Amino acid sequence: MAVLNVVDIVVLCIHFTVIILVGLWSVFRPGKEGSSKGYFLAGRQMPFWAVGGSLFASNIGSEHFTGLAGSGVVSGIAYASYEFNAIWVLLLLGWVFLPVYMASGVYTMPEYMKRRFGGRRIQIFLATISMFGYVFTKISVSLVAGATFIQQVFGWNIYISIFALLAVTAVFTIAGGLAAVIYTDTAQCVIMLIGATVLMGFSFHEVGGWENFKKQYALSIPTNTTGNFPKTPFLEKMDAMKLFRSPIDGDLPWPGVFTGMVVTSIWYWCTDQVIVQRTLAASNLTSGKFGTILAGWLKLTPMYLIIMPGMISRILYKDEVACNTAESCKAFCGSESGCSNTAYARLVVGLLPQGIRGLMLAVMLSALMSSLTSVFNSASTVFTMDFYKLIRKNAVEAELMVVGRIFVAALIGVSVLWVPIVQESNSGVLMDYLQSVQSAMGAPIAAVFICAVMSKRTTEQGAASGLLVGMIIGAAHFIITNVVYRTPACGKPDNRPSLLVHFHYLYFAFLSFLICLSVTIVVSLMTTPIPERFLHRLTYFSDTPEQNARTLTVQTPIWSWMTFMTPERMPEQTSIPWATG
Repeated sequence: MAVLNVVDIVVLCIHFTVIILVGLWSVFRPGKEGSSKGYFLAGRQMPFWAVGGSLFASNIGSEHFTGLAGSGVVSGIAYASYEFNAIWVLLLLGWVFLPVYMASGVYTMPEYMKRRFGGRRIQIFLATISMFGYVFTKISVSLVAGATFIQQVFGWNIYISIFALLAVTAVFTIAGGLAAVIYTDTAQCVIMLIGATVLMGFSFHEVGGWENFKKQYALSIPTNTTGNFPKTPFLEKMDAMKLFRSPIDGDLPWPGVFTGMVVTSIWYWCTDQVIVQRTLAASNLTSGKFGTILAGWLKLTPMYLIIMPGMISRILYKDEVACNTAESCKAFCGSESGCSNTAYARLVVGLLPQGIRGLMLAVMLSALMSSLTSVFNSASTVFTMDFYKLIRKNAVEAELMVVGRIFVAALIGVSVLWVPIVQESNSGVLMDYLQSVQSAMGAPIAAVFICAVMSKRTTEQGAASGLLVGMIIGAAHFIITNVVYRTPACGKPDNRPSLLVHFHYLYFAFLSFLICLSVTIVVSLMTTPIPERFLHRLTYFSDTPEQNARTLTVQTPIWSWMTFMTPERMPEQTSIPWATG
């Protein structure tokens, strides 16, 4: 455990002072719009650099510093595939999905589905999935990662630390809305890049440069290497510097990189509210596109700033971060599944001098705060616009803003109550857990959104059927792989069926995607198509500024997933001039 000295405390104080000043400026800045559009979409006035910085900071949370570094311990650079994959998917967001979202004038992704198909069941279903996902994946994983770092570096009380962090992040989210979140994200993005670069320099200097780094990693084997542990990091990693791995028993099999990884990336970058909301806040379409380009450039850095330092942590502390028995792992980090998630924190404690250690704590706190503020704001937007407005159709602007703020406070309370469960769920490889969950829930959503945006022939009944089938398949897979047949702890034999061991979650994601895509297409072809006059500005091939959209309503019960009914026609919707920039 490290001890804070005066320099560390000064660095931390400077960090929080800068972030608070940025947050206050965003709250009281001139020209701020005091409406629901101003609160939930920052008045749609964000410049491209703020959009790009916020996209990167929202993505690179504390779970990335913890999880990606841990993947470096176990797998080498394999997980950098996710970072490189995101680059072209971000361009897909900017040039294919974002023009449609902006033209439709929506606040949330469930709201887009409501306008695209007319029925509320898809809107409510997606909003419900989003709310559960925020609490049980995004917030929980961020808290696990932040708690791991704080424990390893400073030994602080977890509950006090997390409560303080949640309280600080809530101030910006509740008071300033999305504008405060985006501007503080951008400031924290700069801090993260500077701090991570400093640690990378210290790390490579400690191992003697690039060539020694490659040689020593392959030979960094823990003292005890008994047992049958195909997923633990004690084996020689002769493929550590390869992105593409064996299609059968590789960490990330190369066919999965080009199939399932693409699917989950499209779900995350092109349909997830936390990400898309930042681009919707852009001042115009051009700023949104340039923001995705900037975020793509920044996504080139995690392999060098996070994954490789994690690999160096294995070289320097192989018997700790690469422990290979349940007993040794339990003694070091309190988890029998492995201690690879502690790799980044271990480097900070063992390598950095006082003062710079405070800088790295600021980096991790920035990562944690940026991811939490993003989730809080997106969750309040989804709840207010997709749930509350359904109940209070005539709610005024001030009421919507108050409800959004109250919901953030309530979400913070749920997050604090979830902390004990989060601590118990600390698995050996955090990125594996996160990506497996996202593969289960992301594939059907990606399939339906692709059909909705790219095909005028997709109907509400087809989209609803595809979502339902996909979620059933995903839930079944998650229960089988995480409840019935759990990954064994370090040092324990793997008695799972061979199919589960070798059928990677990326393969499952692509299979689920194909099934959902097929169901959506088949059912759509079996049902009455939506008249084209109701699709203007709602699909990629009908997004023309001179055409006005009309609102389509499908009078189908929310619980009736296979009811095929004819859409009813409603009055025209007004033009959205800001979407044509």
